[in-house]
Amino acid sequence: MALDQLAQSSIWKALKKHQRDISDLQMRNLFAENPQRFDEFSLQWGDFLLDYSKNCIQSATMTLLFELARHAELDSCRDAMFHGEAINSTEGRAVLHTALRNQSGKPVVVDGKDVMPDVNHELDKMRQISDDIRSGRWLGHTGKRISDVVNIGIGGSDLGPAMVTGALKAYHQRDLNVHFVSNVDSAHLLDTVASLDPERVLFIIVSKTFTTQETMANAQSARRWLLQHINDTAAVAKHFVAVSTNANAVLEFGIARDNILGFWDWVGGRYSLWSTVGLPIALAIGIENFEGLLRGAYQMDEHFRTAPLEQNMPVILALLGIWYRNFVGASSYAVLPYSQRLNRLSAYLQQLDMESNGKSTRKNGEPVDYDTGPIIWGEPGTNGQHAFYQLIHQGTEIIPCDFLIAAQGDQPNDEHHDILTANFIAQTEALMRGKTEAEARAELLAADMDVEQQDQLAPHKVFPGNRPSNSILFRKLTPETLGSLIALYEHKVFVQGVIWNINSFDQWGVELGKQLAGVILPKLKQAEPVTGHDASTNGLANWVREMGSS
Repeated sequence: MALDQLAQSSIWKALKKHQRDISDLQMRNLFAENPQRFDEFSLQWGDFLLDYSKNCIQSATMTLLFELARHAELDSCRDAMFHGEAINSTEGRAVLHTALRNQSGKPVVVDGKDVMPDVNHELDKMRQISDDIRSGRWLGHTGKRISDVVNIGIGGSDLGPAMVTGALKAYHQRDLNVHFVSNVDSAHLLDTVASLDPERVLFIIVSKTFTTQETMANAQSARRWLLQHINDTAAVAKHFVAVSTNANAVLEFGIARDNILGFWDWVGGRYSLWSTVGLPIALAIGIENFEGLLRGAYQMDEHFRTAPLEQNMPVILALLGIWYRNFVGASSYAVLPYSQRLNRLSAYLQQLDMESNGKSTRKNGEPVDYDTGPIIWGEPGTNGQHAFYQLIHQGTEIIPCDFLIAAQGDQPNDEHHDILTANFIAQTEALMRGKTEAEARAELLAADMDVEQQDQLAPHKVFPGNRPSNSILFRKLTPETLGSLIALYEHKVFVQGVIWNINSFDQWGVELGKQLAGVILPKLKQAEPVTGHDASTNGLANWVREMGSS
């Protein structure tokens, strides 16, 4: 049966029936009945462990889900991506972020051309710039060494590099600080540069077309700020680097040709941290560690590309997500890293997942008749425990969770990490087990409460349990580990897009607002009242014009 009839397929109907059949199962009972449940529903790959035993599933569930993946022809779709076919159908482009971390020595061909020489050429340019700045060979216009780097971008040109740079802070060079500016709100740029020495700052402007409105507004403001302090336009060449394909616009801005790094239209923004967009990462942690990041991603690529579906970590995560989204009815899921260094991971995954699979149109242009991408959210543990875990434990919605932690902390014999780990493990157990009314009453009785008090408090202390979670553990947060972790989620998102038969690699939904902003912007500065829109839009624009000028 064709993929555009997914919801009418026999496997989809079988999964619907299976969910109804097992809807009353309790995970605590499944564990009591099967002491080998952890062994059956866990997977170790390298220094990673995925424990998915705390899910509302049976062996039959996974068998059906793997059949669904085969029905969607996942294997051939995966091969098409790795082979450089134009799987981004609405834009006619290949999807080859995997080529950016290709360590095989084999060619990757797009439109009859091996792209690897170009990839390696740009990586060499990154290496040169990174080495020059980190060693102090690169001097600013007044002869001072660079001490601060400010990356100016938005979306994938900001979220990925910022997340990775923060996550790998243990690998930073102490005398080089890396900052990120994305918001067109001028406060973001002004607050960032307020304490910086303009003679020692390098700006990286990241915009494929060098026309992105928010990025270029910040870039022009950064240029003005620099020239206010160094009254010589020649300084721009020493204090700006560009990552762009529009060389003419970059040169007109004043950036030297040698300071332009390129990339390709087969690299989507949310997959671009592996490319020259990752320059701030290389500056922060060194090119050798950046290459370690690429190596870890490549290793996950190879696992995803070659492992059988039943032992394939991204596939398993993706299918569990399909199970909860389409058959259990969960509208969101939480990503909960027990690592302060990964405090931007959930925000990064929001773009990766929601921009990729937040679609309601199948590849053939027809509307879907099933749910697609869920809402992604989360914060680091243990902070989240004291904020929103209440809703996950006792709220009315089922919210599947991914818990992530390193087995080793940054410091040896770190009692903080022991506390962190204990909380990590306890939360997954609590979500699975819950607390029955009898258990709640027993606790209250042990606290010398009478029957009346027990009757009053017991209902509030009952936890339904049966709340699903995955536990993703890794030995230590290193560049290589982080590369594998990011690639794990990239491939998970890809698998879900294949099954939903949507294009995970375009993002037309972000365009309309940009277009309308371009229409509204000049009207905010005109003398006459704003008209031509709906009453609300006209009213908002005119109120801002009045209040902004008074």
